[in-house]
Amino acid sequence: MKQPLQIRFLGMAPSDAVETAARKKADKLDMVCPDIMSCRVSIEQTHKHQHQGRPFAVRVDVTLPDHELVVDRVHDEDVYVALREAFDDMRRQLEDAVRRRRGQEKLHPVPLHGEVVRFGDEGQCGYIRTPDGDEYYFGAENVAGVPFEHLQLGTEVQFIPEVAAQGRQAKRVSIGKHGVG
Repeated sequence: MKQPLQIRFLGMAPSDAVETAARKKADKLDMVCPDIMSCRVSIEQTHKHQHQGRPFAVRVDVTLPDHELVVDRVHDEDVYVALREAFDDMRRQLEDAVRRRRGQEKLHPVPLHGEVVRFGDEGQCGYIRTPDGDEYYFGAENVAGVPFEHLQLGTEVQFIPEVAAQGRQAKRVSIGKHGVG
């Protein structure tokens, strides 16, 4: 971190133990993204809620060379739980920022399209053929959106392909082409 960590306590007395916990968690953020410019942590004990005690609210602001990340609205009656959750959320945001910088956006599987060509195992599985002629096995548990029993021979479906030890399999099978035309 280029600038010293800033920790503010609001609505409560400063605590050396809480400050030490926050510093340890902030040090771990540096391992995820070493070019953090600054980190500011606000720990607030909010007003008493009618049915609960006095929860703690934690906010973490991290400044990077090209933008700022914020985690807010993390509340818990245990200050250490609120700290952990806030810093876990910030770590995930930093990991995403590092991936974006490296051009490693999360890739989502590209769905394939095909039609149901046969059923097996006493009606508890089926096979899909793609326009390329490849066949994919799917079980009743892989059908999404409608009951397995609603599928018929010739039903057009969309699915996520996977290759397993048993061969080609279809996951998240749903009816229709979903915008393919």
